Amino acid sequence: MFDTILIANRGEIACRVMDTARSMGVKTVAVYSDADAAAKHVENADRAVHIGGPAPADSYLRGDVIIQAALETGAQAIHPGYGFLSENPDFVDAVEAAGLTFIGPSAKAIRAMGLKDAAKALMEEAGVPVVPGYHGANQEPAFLAEQAAQIGYPVLIKAVAGGGGKGMRLVEDPADFTAALESAQGEATTAFGNPDVLIEKFVQKPRHIEVQVFGDGTHAVHLFERDCSLQRRHQKVIEEAPAPGMTAEMREAMGQAGVLAAEAIGYSGAGTVEFIVDGSGGGTGGLHPDHFWFMEMNTRLQVEHPVTEEITGVDLVEWQLRVASGESLPAQQSDLSFKGHAFEARIYAEDVPKGFLPATGTLTHLEFPEDARIDSGVRAGDAISPWYDPMIAKVTVYGPTRSAALRKLERALRWTDVGGTVTNVSFLSVLSAQPDFVAGNMDTGLIDRELETLTPAPVACTKARSIAALAALGLTDGAGDEGGFTLWGPLGWDVTLTHHDETFEARVLADGPESFTVALPDVTHHVSRRDGTWWVDATKVQARVSHVGDEITVFWGNGYRFTVPDPLDRDASAGGDGNVIEAPMPGLVKAVFAEAGQTVSEGDRLAILEAMKMEHSLLAARDGVVAEVLTEAGAQVEAGAALVRLEEE
Repeated sequence: MFDTILIANRGEIACRVMDTARSMGVKTVAVYSDADAAAKHVENADRAVHIGGPAPADSYLRGDVIIQAALETGAQAIHPGYGFLSENPDFVDAVEAAGLTFIGPSAKAIRAMGLKDAAKALMEEAGVPVVPGYHGANQEPAFLAEQAAQIGYPVLIKAVAGGGGKGMRLVEDPADFTAALESAQGEATTAFGNPDVLIEKFVQKPRHIEVQVFGDGTHAVHLFERDCSLQRRHQKVIEEAPAPGMTAEMREAMGQAGVLAAEAIGYSGAGTVEFIVDGSGGGTGGLHPDHFWFMEMNTRLQVEHPVTEEITGVDLVEWQLRVASGESLPAQQSDLSFKGHAFEARIYAEDVPKGFLPATGTLTHLEFPEDARIDSGVRAGDAISPWYDPMIAKVTVYGPTRSAALRKLERALRWTDVGGTVTNVSFLSVLSAQPDFVAGNMDTGLIDRELETLTPAPVACTKARSIAALAALGLTDGAGDEGGFTLWGPLGWDVTLTHHDETFEARVLADGPESFTVALPDVTHHVSRRDGTWWVDATKVQARVSHVGDEITVFWGNGYRFTVPDPLDRDASAGGDGNVIEAPMPGLVKAVFAEAGQTVSEGDRLAILEAMKMEHSLLAARDGVVAEVLTEAGAQVEAGAALVRLEEE
């Protein structure tokens, strides 16, 4: 076993690997950028090495600097986590050339699965079912159109070097094929430097089910399946294991297909074979052993690996370290089994009502339920940086049945308290109670179909507003314990609060120790605190309160955010310029399409802002003429920075 390993990653996954390494007596080395100097993974490691600036290209993607850090600290191996360099075969070659061990598959195995078209051809040879389609080298538009017609519409055009939905287009009508092909190739060229595409049959009610595999370079086993069908823009939202409606026959077929895929490329370590499954049979009975097809293989540990660990009792990171250090597979297939059910929900700093816009902010408050597994790379007081993925935590729950685990997930989300930034917790709570999902009757299009019902901003009721008013006056911290009375009558206070875009007044009277009357515009509540619990009128309220600066959050099913406006501040809208297109968050200006004097229409793309591993198109809010361009490609801008100004109407 290794004495010391370096973890070439940050955040949640770096902390996760450290936890297992520590339990095995293995010392860890962290690497960090300027933005992560005080990060949790740096604090948790035995040693930490600074590797560069905040941009990933200046730090976490600098393989040579990371390898040098490993050599200088005496690490014998490098664990890549996921993302960054985890699936870069050139990095694997460099690690091994330096005399170090890469805790993961060989460069050859990564390359074999790196291009979707080549991987599918390889899987066909290995006997793994693949989606009907064309994966060849001929990229002539007319030829590709012929192939699409032979496959049968609807079809998917997919970039061979794609990922995250980039370079992917759904075509339902042959008349739309040429335009969709040009669009997909253009996006693929920009994102990956490779315009080549493949064409495949579009499955009408697709489910995304993946098989966890583990190999030692020769033999492989599978640790059953995960269902990752709840997706938005091809990004997973809630994952579960096992898959609803899975039959023993299909589980055996998918598991064996996963093993065949791993053994075909001599796979070593943890990997995931992803399949698209036809769920059009209806309900949870729509899964058939001959209706699943290979999509791709992720040659690394997956974000959602905790659900597999919960149902199997296997520590996949421990297995990674053991096999990478030269030990044989820790178990044979016959030794492996699972029980119960697990869900994982990904908590992100993002503004859901505004199109899931990634958010920044300092985490003024961070608490999680005790009866859930929490994987997180941040603590209260940490900042969500614009440089990296805005994940706050993964919340994983386990129960003896799917329904029991789902009830635990709903409760865990209700008791996940995050202050200081907007989050997707309310969205996840609504999603976890969505009827089709509860019934196990979902597919990858469920979230898009139900988006309107899943994404409204949670609006605080008057009871939550009453508690917020007390918090704004400092009366949730034991104030008023002396009775709250004068010789002439009860004390009273007035306070103004803002919730979303609404400003309201509250009048608070102290009735006694921790007992108040709160008068809102349309209703009056009696609020008291007994034995540490809030009561509003006759209702026991399991609310928690965070009050930092002028921001108040009342956690009660949702996190309701309030601010106390400064009366000296001018109304921001009074001096605002509706003609200015501003940066919605800190980020890098990737491209500018506007020029002074240019006529634009509402919805035209004026610039692209890159932040938190995503690109955001900034659009014209109305028809008009560009008066001034206030930025340029390559500029790093702050939230609210003016980028383009239109002429006055």
